[in-house]
Amino acid sequence: MEKQDNKKKQNGEEDESFGKWFLQTLGLTAVFVGIVALLFSFVLSNDQVSGPSMQPTFESGDRVIALRHDKIDRGDVVVLDAPDAPGTLYIKRVIGMPGDTVESKNDAMYINGKKLAQPYLKAYESELPTGVQYTDDFSLASKGFGNKVPKGEYFVMGDHRNVSKDSRIFGYVKASKIVGVVKLRYWPLTQIKVF
Repeated sequence: MEKQDNKKKQNGEEDESFGKWFLQTLGLTAVFVGIVALLFSFVLSNDQVSGPSMQPTFESGDRVIALRHDKIDRGDVVVLDAPDAPGTLYIKRVIGMPGDTVESKNDAMYINGKKLAQPYLKAYESELPTGVQYTDDFSLASKGFGNKVPKGEYFVMGDHRNVSKDSRIFGYVKASKIVGVVKLRYWPLTQIKVF
């Protein structure tokens, strides 16, 4: 009789232990999911590249993580609310900062009169036939955008210059429309890269 009571006690304790473990695991999972949801709502942005406008840096289908509310610098790759397609996100590179003059001449970008180094374009430029420009000549004034990038706005371009729909077409991008600065490509796994 005593053995049966001990077995019942042990089974009851095991049931109670499993119940506690299950509730603790459930609680921790809920907390973890909540933290991740808050992170991706207010700190990070998880996005997928669609289209060829950022080739060869990014291919269609690449998955990226962008940091929201980060300082924006020239050359940063940013995710932004498309000015010409509500509800759509674009991925582009920041070329012109507030107060800059921007000009493309003979396939070279000039910011405030100084030539901009663009190593991210080398892969495509090397494939062009002689005499063909990768970036058409333009200036802000020739596009009807004034002479300088306005305060609180940016001039963005895709790395695949001859197919990208960017600031040359839709104009400046307000800082408030920039979702985040791309910090990581995590997919495909063979192309993981920190920016």
